[in-house]
Amino acid sequence: MNLTLLERLQQSSILVSDGAWGTLLQEKGLQPGECPEYWNILHPDRVQAVAQSYQEAGSDLIETNSFGANRFKLSHYGLENQSIEINLKAAQLTRSVVDTNQLVLGSLGPTGKLLIMGEVQPDELYSAFREQAQALQEGGADALCIETMTDLEEATIAVKAAKENTNLSVMCTMTFDKTITNEFKTMMGISPEQMVDQLIDAGVDVVGTNCGNGMENMIPIVKAIRMKHALIPILVHANAGLPKLIDGKNIFDETPDITASYVPSLIDAGVNIIGGCCGTTPSHIKKIKQIIEQQNPN
Repeated sequence: MNLTLLERLQQSSILVSDGAWGTLLQEKGLQPGECPEYWNILHPDRVQAVAQSYQEAGSDLIETNSFGANRFKLSHYGLENQSIEINLKAAQLTRSVVDTNQLVLGSLGPTGKLLIMGEVQPDELYSAFREQAQALQEGGADALCIETMTDLEEATIAVKAAKENTNLSVMCTMTFDKTITNEFKTMMGISPEQMVDQLIDAGVDVVGTNCGNGMENMIPIVKAIRMKHALIPILVHANAGLPKLIDGKNIFDETPDITASYVPSLIDAGVNIIGGCCGTTPSHIKKIKQIIEQQNPN
């Protein structure tokens, strides 16, 4: 029997996740305004190719093309009634290319609806995340990653929906920005320490941070989480540096070598899973893997 995520974490000091999906889909022809998740239906071979590239780079965890596949985000494309189909296919596509020693990580992103503004009710969010989580499990996901959250209440609802309606391990990452006082807060004012307490109460198995920062800025965030809780596994999915707007496009210029150079400090800070977010590529992941293997030769 294959090991679960939590069993893998108990046996291995550091696991390697994958990198950006949007960046690679754009390279394969995804146009501005297109629904990336609908490519699971329209261009399954191209989606498989992204997963395959991370499989070959040595990722232990490989995500699904389902970040925006909740009914609220899909409604922008008139696809809200196809959420189950799209998530099911997303998990099946990644599952079809991973090795037996790699895990499929079902991706769930925010809905874009603000509870604080009354744009959505908690039960509506719960239902949407439940629908997505169950479809990802049915398609073959080994664990779920709720990511890029800024609203702690939405993140908590998503964790509960996933934990209460699947038997999978659940990760949750929030996106923090550095303030003028050198603190890290989400755009809703949530600190890493606040995140840890509430998400653990909700039943989360792994906490962490993604997007918003390059690898260097992830180090103090990991330290803050680790100081708050000594044992909870921590996940980092960092951007390839901070984006620069050039000719209307966000450009990430952090090379694989630069990204990987911060890995030893992240390990010292207490991280358990390292991967990439916007701008990262299989080359970044391969280099991260090499550094981790050098740090932990056994």
